Amino acid sequence: MRSSHISVSLIIIIVLLYLIIAVLSADKYSRNDFPTGFVFGSGTTAYQVEGAANEDGRTPSVWDTFAHSGYTNGANGDVAVDQYHKYKEDVKLMAEMGLDAYRFSISWSRLIPGIQPHVTLTNTDFPQALEDEKDFTVYADACFREFGDRVSHWITINEANIFAVGGYDQGIVPPRHCSSPFGINCTKGNSQSEPYIAVHNMLLAHASAAKLYKKKYQEKQNGSIGISIYTFGAIPYTNSTQDEMAAQRMNDFYIGWIASPLVFGDYPDTMKKNVGSRLPTFTDQESELVRGSFDFLGVIHYTTLYVQDNPGSLELKQRDFNIDAAATIMNLDDPDLKRQPKLSSYWSSHFLKGGSLSPHHFIQLKNNFSATSNARFRQ
Repeated sequence: MRSSHISVSLIIIIVLLYLIIAVLSADKYSRNDFPTGFVFGSGTTAYQVEGAANEDGRTPSVWDTFAHSGYTNGANGDVAVDQYHKYKEDVKLMAEMGLDAYRFSISWSRLIPGIQPHVTLTNTDFPQALEDEKDFTVYADACFREFGDRVSHWITINEANIFAVGGYDQGIVPPRHCSSPFGINCTKGNSQSEPYIAVHNMLLAHASAAKLYKKKYQEKQNGSIGISIYTFGAIPYTNSTQDEMAAQRMNDFYIGWIASPLVFGDYPDTMKKNVGSRLPTFTDQESELVRGSFDFLGVIHYTTLYVQDNPGSLELKQRDFNIDAAATIMNLDDPDLKRQPKLSSYWSSHFLKGGSLSPHHFIQLKNNFSATSNARFRQ
């Protein structure tokens, strides 16, 4: 049995493939396929689309530093799709597409004074000068004050879980912290502990901003505030109890890592058991601050993956987030799916058709563990 720990790089590739699938499959669905009240929209992040990197007083973010340091083969967001200058055209296109909402992030390093705006306060592009500072609540206050009369939904932090793993474990995105043997050519960081510290601080930052909004702005502006979580459907590789428990652990590590503190004020029991002293603890005051600090929970679901139990990983002396989960995301060679090349959009689309989660798939949180309900793979 071959095992390997989770690769954020693999997940990013899969995400891109699913964007392709979404385009190819667009003519198969209509608004009638979605329930009443479902908000149908699209989303971007500032650095990926704005451009205008040096205009109107913008200062470098950690992504500017990362992209111009030779880690992206010359690619950068200096121009991107130039939404900073073409936002009116883009909004017009969104209206023509029939979108209800547009989730975008405000560039923290450029705070500037129809479609329902869903605003993300930060999507990993925080200012380089503030990487080690504690000014998130001050920044959030400025956003609430300047834009709150026009924003109905605030998302404090987007995909904190995947940002922590990519930025503080594997070192493949800013601020590029990692340590051997988990990252590649990193000059600083500790993959065994920093991802957990990063998420802990992001949860406290979120809760602080949410508390401020609810106390100072919500009644007057009549908006709501939440946080979004990166998720994928974790399906047991076999029907064995071990693989079912592995899928549960994967849910705890990816979903419960963020959601459980928000609902219960503490991390999932499986994480506390596997991670041990490397997992930060909440004081009673912090637990009270974080618990219930949201009006809504954004669930970003990209794909569905097979998960297999890997108990031997817990015997390793050096462990990072991926190994702590004691579960392996399987890279299958299924001859019935004509997988050429591997991870192709053709294979992914057939995987979704033949093996997707139930249409009633949703997140459950109960007794301090997380689960994706009705997660049954159709053979």
